[in-house]
Amino acid sequence: MKLSHCALAVHDVDQALGFYRDVLGFDVRDDAETEGTRWVSVCPPAQPDVRILLRSSGADPGVPPADRRAIEDLLAKGLLGRLVFVTGDCDATFRRLESAGAEVMQEPKTRADGTRDCAFLDPSGNLLRFTQQAA
Repeated sequence: MKLSHCALAVHDVDQALGFYRDVLGFDVRDDAETEGTRWVSVCPPAQPDVRILLRSSGADPGVPPADRRAIEDLLAKGLLGRLVFVTGDCDATFRRLESAGAEVMQEPKTRADGTRDCAFLDPSGNLLRFTQQAA
């Protein structure tokens, strides 16, 4: 199996787009609006076939108001979306994202298996983990 796309709930599509495009350096593939719902598709430059859909959590008209509130609560706690990226240099990735103002969740550390990783929150509270494989 191969991942082609995933959807990520965000508070504000423009703010999320700025983070993924300007801070992470992702390419914008699509920016569309249908039936009053806007979504943007971004992808890591090295993997143009993988698309991450950024979509407002309350944008789906089929979601009841109570469910929208529950989704917003999960987003506020950083408990909804989690993405893991592989990086060639965890420390350099950490320095770049921290200097760009991304919210740090975990500074770089080496795990028992030799992998090194760090973690940040995107503007909507989605956890982004960056992992460097053991040498």
